[in-house]
Amino acid sequence: MNTQSTQQPLAHKTALVTGGSRGIGRAIALRLAADGAHVAVHYGSDEAAAKETVARIEAAGGSAYTVQASFGTEGAVDRLFDQLDTDEGLDILVNNAGIGSAHGIAEVTEAELNRLLAVNVTTPLLVVQRALPLLRDGGRIVNIGSVASRMAVPLQIGYTASKAALESLAPTLALELGARGVTVNTVAPGVIRTDMTAHFLAVPELAAGIESVACLRRIGEVADVADIVGFLASDQARWITGQTLDASGGTWLGPIQAP
Repeated sequence: MNTQSTQQPLAHKTALVTGGSRGIGRAIALRLAADGAHVAVHYGSDEAAAKETVARIEAAGGSAYTVQASFGTEGAVDRLFDQLDTDEGLDILVNNAGIGSAHGIAEVTEAELNRLLAVNVTTPLLVVQRALPLLRDGGRIVNIGSVASRMAVPLQIGYTASKAALESLAPTLALELGARGVTVNTVAPGVIRTDMTAHFLAVPELAAGIESVACLRRIGEVADVADIVGFLASDQARWITGQTLDASGGTWLGPIQAP
């Protein structure tokens, strides 16, 4: 038995994780690297956080490097790919980078909507487009969506629309790329404990409310999402494509029964 392949299912693979400096993206980068992939950790502005992600990967015996591009600005995708180590090709692309919104229909502006769509939809699509010549047959594309595309969140109407649009890309891309053995899927997290959610999860009533509407009765951790992405990136997920995997612990599946 090849113990290396058993322990590192992504050995000799290369990966790009956008928004890989913090939160869910960092956890995904750490997981892919732990599984043996050489990971390009993209960041927009927080260079220190991206370098910390790489340092953690290297300290654990993995391999990674940083790439910078401010998504939503002209030429950002070109700058990203100019920094990639293209000699190695690409096996795994994770479109994780995105921005949020907290405005309802009465407050959301045209400028805000344009930026949400530019960063959360247009950029991932252009990243896929640019990645295709590098992506090896049998490659993996994973887009990080949101449970907001399944459930109503009035104060996130622009964000919800952008994530629903992102989610809609996977079936079409899966159909087009399937002949090459490339799979394309979306992972849709619910509320995950990160630095971006810390401000409202610190309020006991809010945290308890989120826990109460999840079947598994807890708040998600970044590893919960990263493990799903790790699975989708592996050969074990070779027969799954064009799908959205709900990663919300069963949030709002129906009335919660009293214990």
